[in-house]
Amino acid sequence: MKAVNIIEKFSLFTENWTPKIIGELNGQYVKLAKLKDEFVWHSHDNEDELFMIFKGTLIMEFRDKIVEVKEGEMLIVPKGVEHFPRTNGEEVYVLLFEPKETLHTGTVEHEKTVKILDWI
Repeated sequence: MKAVNIIEKFSLFTENWTPKIIGELNGQYVKLAKLKDEFVWHSHDNEDELFMIFKGTLIMEFRDKIVEVKEGEMLIVPKGVEHFPRTNGEEVYVLLFEPKETLHTGTVEHEKTVKILDWI
């Protein structure tokens, strides 16, 4: 066991929309990602998704509303809810909790889908 410096971990990668694993607990990965511009409309049939913002503002679009998630805030997207993450052009740093088998594009196969994640 040792402490993990999350800010330091963010400095180890530059890719956007490519989650990196920094920990594992109870069948879930703790992931970090840098986000910029738009992602893809998607949902997760069997798992909720937690987004905790470390830097910037995440704009989460749903079919019926838009939620802005600012630095120091978190948002849980319930399973089965279609969502479209995006930013306002700035880079956003986010921590995610997701089951190990969860793909970040959910049930959508897209050019941004990353099937094998790196540990950092």
